[in-house]
Amino acid sequence: MEALSSLGLMAGAAFVAATLLPAQSEAVFLGLLATKSADPLALFLTASLANTAGSIVNWWLGWLIARHGVEKLPARLRPDPARFAQAQAFFSRFGWPSLLLAWLPIVGDPLTFVAGTLNYPPGRFIALVLLGKAGRYAVLWLGWVSLV
Repeated sequence: MEALSSLGLMAGAAFVAATLLPAQSEAVFLGLLATKSADPLALFLTASLANTAGSIVNWWLGWLIARHGVEKLPARLRPDPARFAQAQAFFSRFGWPSLLLAWLPIVGDPLTFVAGTLNYPPGRFIALVLLGKAGRYAVLWLGWVSLV
């Protein structure tokens, strides 16, 4: 039962951290590895998949907003026009390789949102984002293993 609770905590933290809400999941991942409350491979898979799922929500929100217009959002929910244009220009300039950086704090979440506004193909989006996010958790896991 402890392992299931740990995996649920990991899934929640990783999902929220990948949305546009401010949160981090790395400390949760490392903390759960340290407590050995769940199988490390299960934690890795849960974190990678849940973090990717949060990014899919961002893509979907971007896609919806592009279809219906950002001006229809309540003012407090509208993205800053300058930052939004900057993110779109970045994604347009660097294209699909930028999605491998979706795991980065601050810039990663807006990139996934922008990919949705630009209607980037969802299958490719998921594959690239999963690769980048799993790579980040793999590096954390390997770093933790080397310290233990």
